[in-house]
Amino acid sequence: MKKIKERVLEIVEIAKECPDNMQAICFEVLLENMLYGGERQKEVPNQPVPSPNAEQQETKNSVEESSETQEDIQAKDLHVKMKKFLEKNGLTLDNINQLYYKQDGNILPLYDDLKSIKTSESQIRIALLQALQSAITTGEFSFSIEMVRQEAGERKCYDSKNFGTNFTNNATSFDFDKYNREIKEAKLSEQGKKELAGIIKDLQ
Repeated sequence: MKKIKERVLEIVEIAKECPDNMQAICFEVLLENMLYGGERQKEVPNQPVPSPNAEQQETKNSVEESSETQEDIQAKDLHVKMKKFLEKNGLTLDNINQLYYKQDGNILPLYDDLKSIKTSESQIRIALLQALQSAITTGEFSFSIEMVRQEAGERKCYDSKNFGTNFTNNATSFDFDKYNREIKEAKLSEQGKKELAGIIKDLQ
């Protein structure tokens, strides 16, 4: 404690040698140098706080950008096989846009109601419509068995006991004679494409 008092007194004497208007500052600097070894505590600059208006504008822009990515399917988006399918069955691009839309390059469904009260019929409609969704841009009227199972579950029309039987009973619509668990993907037959055309018209 005695040493500290002596150092402080030394600082006072040194500060007195400075001009009157600088003595207080000089004393403060010298005292700080003694206590902290000359290292000043760095101050963290205040981070700018975004204004509510800026946040609202950012949210608005985000919503607008999202809306801008949702658009009708254009003729240029259709695969040539899809165009021939529409032409052959008396359908138009407008019919497709009633059921699907494009977002960020992906084709997504608009319809909610399959317009079917039978579980077996709903399952087949899901398969046909998934094949349609694939064909719009790829030209391949194909679907994944697992994806049909998943959508049927989401729509509360999945009959696990008769899932395979429903496919077998409607085998003329697909590229297999009898469904079995080894089948992971399937394509529509010509009969299946005709049924699909009828479903498209039914869902308008």
